[in-house]
Amino acid sequence: MFLTECPRDAMQGWPDFIPTQTKVDYINSLMAVGFDVLDCGSFVSQKAIPQMADSGIVLDEIDKGISNTKLSVIVANFRGAEKALKHQSVDILGFPFSISETFQHRNTNKSREEAFIDIKKITELLKNDERILNVYFSMAFGNPYGEEWKWEEVDYWAQRFSDIGIRNILLSDTTGTGTKDQIQSLFNSIPKKYPHIDFGAHFHNRYQDSYSKLKVAYDSGCRRFDSAIKGIGGCPMAKDDLVGNMPTEQVINFMAVEKIDHSLNLLNFESAFNRAKNIFHF
Repeated sequence: MFLTECPRDAMQGWPDFIPTQTKVDYINSLMAVGFDVLDCGSFVSQKAIPQMADSGIVLDEIDKGISNTKLSVIVANFRGAEKALKHQSVDILGFPFSISETFQHRNTNKSREEAFIDIKKITELLKNDERILNVYFSMAFGNPYGEEWKWEEVDYWAQRFSDIGIRNILLSDTTGTGTKDQIQSLFNSIPKKYPHIDFGAHFHNRYQDSYSKLKVAYDSGCRRFDSAIKGIGGCPMAKDDLVGNMPTEQVINFMAVEKIDHSLNLLNFESAFNRAKNIFHF
């Protein structure tokens, strides 16, 4: 299992500003757990996501000597990518590309074609750089805007991104609308067509639906999952009824029940979990 913890996803919509040092201390506690990746910063409009306005400062203060965990940040345009790459601690850029045209405009104020052009420019920017690009397929399992969902639409964009050299795609259930049948359909149909692309799952879902969605994705071949402690967060640009992230503790429980090996330090996870309690008041 390849595991990404998403404190950025948890923090970005939090109503009260989390002090910069609190963010640094929390992310450093997560570094000690041993996740493969921490999604921990955002270089998007500070007006749209004011909670993440201090991402550059936070990134420069994270202690990368704690573990081999890689650091990922979200960007929504070429300029954001340029800003992010100025920080040497950044290992991965993540770009939210939407299968829904409506949500692409809502989330990044551009069309899908405009977003595709931005991503293509970012791949050129990274050609002489060791850092990598993850593309998140937002609304990959449907949307709340009345737009038709079909797996062939996801496949169409996977093909186009494959053609420009993208090697990491996270299929994202942005508003928790995805069903087990849709999850099974996508993971059974698309990854085998693009064996050079590493597909993963970035689920937003109700707490009680976590195990069943993890199970169907895993049984359909997915080995890469994003999550956030207690499921805090979600996408503030999606709709008014915010659906939280896949809870990390549910992922850990799933791996225990299914007897799946992992390298997480569970004592350090308990420490990070307790720190999250003080930040998010659960």
